[in-house]
Amino acid sequence: MVGQSLDYKGEMYQSAALKIPAKIISYLLHPLFIPSYIFFWLTQRFPVQFNDITAAGLTLKTISVFLNASFFPAFAVFLLWRLKFIESIFLRTQKDRIVPYIITMIFYWWLWYLSRNFTDQPDVLKFFYFGIFLNTVFGLVINNFIKISMHAMGAGTLLAFIILTCARYQIFLGTDIIIATFLGGLICTARLLLNQHSSAEIYAGLIVGALCQLLGLWIVL
Repeated sequence: MVGQSLDYKGEMYQSAALKIPAKIISYLLHPLFIPSYIFFWLTQRFPVQFNDITAAGLTLKTISVFLNASFFPAFAVFLLWRLKFIESIFLRTQKDRIVPYIITMIFYWWLWYLSRNFTDQPDVLKFFYFGIFLNTVFGLVINNFIKISMHAMGAGTLLAFIILTCARYQIFLGTDIIIATFLGGLICTARLLLNQHSSAEIYAGLIVGALCQLLGLWIVL
């Protein structure tokens, strides 16, 4: 009995220790940050695509992407929580996710709408923004049936976009693809360790995230 008790406590401590990095990963690789990470990645890997924009202009563009894709949707969720429209800022229930999906959908649609006239930025951003807009549309619909993982959708989006961008510009960035795959695995594992989703919800998120980028490429470009 004593041995079993020690084993049980050891498993509890191990589980708690794993949940700490899982939470950190979930915060750092939150789906709302993916558009900002993608934009920064493009500026580093394809700087020639930004030649027609000044350094100051590029900084403003980066800030604009962060505000519209990350800060404003997150702030809206915070306000919903403070006003008691949702139970938790972490959106643990399907009901809590309905309005945040709609709010994020509006901001992502606005990013895509502005991107249609881009002449000083990579054209891949057009299908990327349309793809993440579709993410919110599909996510809202599927949310009626299962609590599809937003984090997994972000992971699927990240990997699919990098692969499609490589194909678009006819360049192979193997290291970047490997890193994106590794990060996607970390994200999905973290969500499972935190017991936030089932495996089916994780797989559904990955598929939807990747599929929306493919649809975005097919429809926009």
